[in-house]
Amino acid sequence: MRGNVVDLAVGIIIGGAFGKIVSSFVDDIIMPPLGILIGGVDFKDLAIVLKPAEGEAAAVMLRYGKFVQNTFDFVIVAFAIFMMIQLMNRLRKKEPEATPEAPGLTADQTLLTEIRDLLKNR
Repeated sequence: MRGNVVDLAVGIIIGGAFGKIVSSFVDDIIMPPLGILIGGVDFKDLAIVLKPAEGEAAAVMLRYGKFVQNTFDFVIVAFAIFMMIQLMNRLRKKEPEATPEAPGLTADQTLLTEIRDLLKNR
């Protein structure tokens, strides 16, 4: 049981670090060209103003651009984890399938076999 807990802890730590790498990959490499392709839009800045700013009160905004950004992050992380699991499954050594053994004869069957053999020899 202790080994499983350690494996889980290592997986969580590696997963957190991997998440940061993927977020950087999406933010810094994928989204800028994608923004240029759709007209120079930065996804993080996409928002709908629900109530404009009045005096010192900040504007109330629905920031759907961050949601789009996080969705891209999730899809890329999920795909990368899927590919890693597929690779691990391919690398795992396949154990040969055990051939099922024929069931042994019961006492009645053994006795009937002996009787049959004795009758043949007569």
